[in-house]
Amino acid sequence: MNNKMNKFLTLAILILAFSLNISAQDKKAKALLNEVTAKIKSYDNVVIDFKYSLNNSKENINQNSKGNVTLQGNKYVLNFMGVSKIFDGKKTYTIVPEDEEVTVSNLNDSDEKAITPSKMLTFFNTGYKFTWDINQNINGRKIQYIKLTPNNTKDQRKEILLGIDIQTKTISNLIEIGKNGTKTTLTVNSFKTNQPLSKNQFTFVASKYPNYYINKLD
Repeated sequence: MNNKMNKFLTLAILILAFSLNISAQDKKAKALLNEVTAKIKSYDNVVIDFKYSLNNSKENINQNSKGNVTLQGNKYVLNFMGVSKIFDGKKTYTIVPEDEEVTVSNLNDSDEKAITPSKMLTFFNTGYKFTWDINQNINGRKIQYIKLTPNNTKDQRKEILLGIDIQTKTISNLIEIGKNGTKTTLTVNSFKTNQPLSKNQFTFVASKYPNYYINKLD
């Protein structure tokens, strides 16, 4: 066997080994995401306190904010940047105290790629390629990152890094990197499950906002 043939076989073996390794890592990533999904679906409800940051060095943008969200099935109550959103399963009520206005809209599925509150813990199940990424120790917790790449080339997001707590199989943080250089980070500060919720937790009660303008879009 000549040298050229030896080099060709060696290269072929290396490529095959690399491909098999990538395939195995992709399967590990999928298996971990399946565990996260199963864990989330096992809870009756989830209450999350989070920190949100948006950075773009080119545009000199650096914003930080905190918020919280209560989730039960596809219903949610989100409080973020001075605005509250209630989704009762059919309609979304956006409450803006600063303007004394409530905007009411029907469920809109037009943007299936948007990471809405009701999908924030399971959005990764469709529309992405995923690969096994780095492992970090954050505040004594082992966080495994999965890199998500949108399948749609028109998506303005370059990639998403999903940090998963290996012990609890819950999302620790989410880093979204845009093609324009914008980086947004959502960090979970508190993750509580199966909390006692009010019967009206996901119900908009108009009497609580007597002087507000009700803007019905539909």
